[in-house]
Amino acid sequence: MEPTVSIGTQSFEFIRQENAFYIDKTGFIREWWEGKDAVTLITRPRRFGKTLNMSMLDCFFSSGHAADGCLFEGLSIWEHEKYRMLQGTYPVISLSFAGIKANHFQGAKNGLVRAMAEAYDAHKYLKDSDCLNQEEKYNYDAFRRYSSNPSPDKEIDDQFVTAALNTLSGYLEHYYGKKVLIFLDEYDTPLQEAYVSGYWKELVLFVRELFNLTFKDNRYLERAVLTGITRVGKESIFSDLNNLQVVTTTSDKYTSWFGFTEAEVFAVLERRGLSAEKDNIRFWYDGFTFGSRNDMYNPWSITKYLDLGKYGTYWADTSSNILVSELIRQGTPELKMQMEELLAGRYLETVLDEQIVFDQLNHVRGAIWSLLVAAGYLKPVNCRFDPEQGETIYRLGITNHETMLMFRKMISGWFPEDLTSYRDFQKALLAGDLDYMNQFMNDISTEVFSSFDAGRKASDKARPERFYHGFVLGLVVDMAGRYYIRSNRQSGFGRYDVIMEPKNRTDHAIVMEFKVFSQDRDRTMEAAVDKALKQIENMKYDTELLARGISREQIRHYGFVFDGQKVLIGEPT
Repeated sequence: MEPTVSIGTQSFEFIRQENAFYIDKTGFIREWWEGKDAVTLITRPRRFGKTLNMSMLDCFFSSGHAADGCLFEGLSIWEHEKYRMLQGTYPVISLSFAGIKANHFQGAKNGLVRAMAEAYDAHKYLKDSDCLNQEEKYNYDAFRRYSSNPSPDKEIDDQFVTAALNTLSGYLEHYYGKKVLIFLDEYDTPLQEAYVSGYWKELVLFVRELFNLTFKDNRYLERAVLTGITRVGKESIFSDLNNLQVVTTTSDKYTSWFGFTEAEVFAVLERRGLSAEKDNIRFWYDGFTFGSRNDMYNPWSITKYLDLGKYGTYWADTSSNILVSELIRQGTPELKMQMEELLAGRYLETVLDEQIVFDQLNHVRGAIWSLLVAAGYLKPVNCRFDPEQGETIYRLGITNHETMLMFRKMISGWFPEDLTSYRDFQKALLAGDLDYMNQFMNDISTEVFSSFDAGRKASDKARPERFYHGFVLGLVVDMAGRYYIRSNRQSGFGRYDVIMEPKNRTDHAIVMEFKVFSQDRDRTMEAAVDKALKQIENMKYDTELLARGISREQIRHYGFVFDGQKVLIGEPT
């Protein structure tokens, strides 16, 4: 009988004790230990087994689990006598920043203090031992008191707090006569929240000092592992950590230990009599790429499928994706055009800057795409080195069907909740109902126009560009089943704004041209619409459609003119 799938369980001890569904990843212990790196940072998308693997490391190395070798019986690590002897022989500090999601700096700082206090509580036996002197016992209690009520206190200052893990390491080294291992899970969660909520710089200064004292200037440290989604830029957090081994999604270390390989997934399907579902599983959930390994699956979606027996956007639905949505929605027209390509199933070529500094996301080349790759939403299909530029160019695509659906849902959320009116606009667009199209665009422009522009200091010309490319993205995700939608491509003697090519040749094709109204250039908005329509004709934007066998009679032309938040749409008379 196959083990029961336990949804949401991230405790290695519980899974092994209850004989719950588990795919053996203990080979990671051996590979990491034999690598002998002082401090290892491993980045993987959310729900890829990072927390479970950190729990596994704790159960394996911690002296508190010295009697729990039975948890590893039958697993690959237990086949090696050397590792059976190593199990349960180290003092371990294990903590997580996963739950630290505050909307202000003090809240984040309090969360960090509480996380460290939980590590203190896990070793409270130290206070009753003879290895601590009276002053050390006093400081131990002072920190625990402060964590429950982190208000200003003459006993506690920031230096005392940022040194807390270093101090605890010293206590443990004194007690055990052995240097400590530190396992920190989801180190970057509070940093992402700090960027979204606007207190990035304050938190960076605090965390930098904490990490330097914990992972660099810590003579009691044997080795450490940190996990997260992103590699926060070295100059921000890890400024002085010259002993850091970074393993990102493009690295070839530890490629099969986080997530399920296709062989592992298919073996489970076969054991459960689900071999016929292999192609569907691959379509929905395959595509994650770590280093040169391109057959990785998200464990959360696979276990949910095994539990429920049906397909769904399980992984995509476990996060609000607010940061990603904001970066794309408020991004440049060029970024939105690149998203149009990706949503059409095509690829993007770009450099990646994996040292992500969140407050530079909007102006460092490749930074947004690096974030999307780190988060698992995009996958590197291949890469090539450009000797002239001295850079590696990555070819990126949307990871799989589940992530495609996530993007579509995210973009649909940019528009009014009343989807009936949006559907009606699409019908009016196809039918040439200008009255309804104008009414709809002017109704939503006030609400939506500014949201595509917020906080990015766009020029007057760039603002409507941001809007219409965002609007086109909405068309792309909502009408992809009926139309091929392309923007800003060469056709005839120029670049058209938008072309909608019907998949069914009984439908009309549509060419759109967008203009910004200028009092100096255009007498009226109506005159500007006429200019847009004449540009379609004069620049022969129909050429691409005609070459594809679509007759002139099947092609509709629309001119869109923006004057602030007013919109006027017209067609040839």
